[in-house]
Amino acid sequence: MTYGLIAEKLGHSFSKEIHSMLFDYDYELCEVSKENFDSFMKKREFKAINVTIPYKEMVIPYLDEISENARKIGAVNTIVNKNNRLIGYNTDYLGLKDLIKRQNIEIKNKKVLILGSGGTSKTAFAVAESMGCSFVTRVSRKEGNGCITYERAVNEHSGADVIINTTPVGMYPVINVSPIDISCFPKLSGVVDVVYNPLKTKLVCDAQKMGINAVGGLYMLVSQAVRAAEKFLDTEVDNSEIERVYKDIYASKQNIVLTGMPGAGKTTIGKILAKKLGKEFVDTDELIVQREKKTIPQIFDEVGEKGFRKIESDVVSDLGTVQNSIISTGGGAVLNPINVEILKENGVIVFIDRDISSIVATKDRPLTSNRADLEKKYNERYPIYKNGCDLHIKIGNDAEQNAIKITEMIKEGCI
Repeated sequence: MTYGLIAEKLGHSFSKEIHSMLFDYDYELCEVSKENFDSFMKKREFKAINVTIPYKEMVIPYLDEISENARKIGAVNTIVNKNNRLIGYNTDYLGLKDLIKRQNIEIKNKKVLILGSGGTSKTAFAVAESMGCSFVTRVSRKEGNGCITYERAVNEHSGADVIINTTPVGMYPVINVSPIDISCFPKLSGVVDVVYNPLKTKLVCDAQKMGINAVGGLYMLVSQAVRAAEKFLDTEVDNSEIERVYKDIYASKQNIVLTGMPGAGKTTIGKILAKKLGKEFVDTDELIVQREKKTIPQIFDEVGEKGFRKIESDVVSDLGTVQNSIISTGGGAVLNPINVEILKENGVIVFIDRDISSIVATKDRPLTSNRADLEKKYNERYPIYKNGCDLHIKIGNDAEQNAIKITEMIKEGCI
């Protein structure tokens, strides 16, 4: 391996894509078991590597030299092999600092809780101190090594202003779980999660739902990768590259989730959007039909609406780890708040609002098969669609123009 990333597990990583956007070098993702870690480090068969969970502290004894910043923190995420001498750096420090500044989360004179006890938690501790926090402590499942328990965090520090999560809880593939209940911290003004896959963890989504300034870790990942690449090649990279790569990666991973009434045109618009944006197209109703090998009306006849909603929620849950897709949802999918939570972790929800007068009731839609039922459901669901979306777009009858309008709004950063 010439350049790459080592970790115990790397199914979640975007690092190879990021480095390929920066420089034309061969960057590998290399899973190294704990049993093989010692041998890998002693062989030194690489020019430069990044290091992530669980090896950011374990690599230190193998180094010939370590930067002052990394030494103070006690964690290394970048190693350069110079004439068979291993030199360790911590570029996570700058990455996390860049993320917090970009998100305008105030740390100065604030009380900060850092979730986790590993190498990244030490980095976050150093960042919080450098940004002038009034108090900072790390939180872990077990007391000791400078950490308090989650129970103590809730009981003794409910007045915390900022929470930084450095644990892997909520990371792909086990999404829609959170390391802590943030409702226990009524003064929270900022939440930072270093997890970047999914784009927004449940922790981040929960915070945003409460009106708290919250962000996932993708910008940190890109920023630290740029700083690492500078060490790899002994060069300098303009800061504008961080923003460029971040936006490109985010756009390439983000889902666009279409919600709205049956017959609003979600499927037609979704297929056009998929072609325009280079994303896969997914229709939840089609997935249900494929899974059950029955039509929607047949499913309703056999198990009723309650049974159908259970199947629908199972399908949505399976889509939780999907990225870079246009997802057209059934008209009632967003009635379940958990479905909305799952869909928001990797996507933005777009309410396709078509005037009820132009929507036709059809027999293949059991709950809106006649005009009276259609209008009733429209009135019941409209506020749910509106309140649950990130982008509300009123559309006309021209699907192509509707897709163009959504594409333009996405590119302009409206969502």
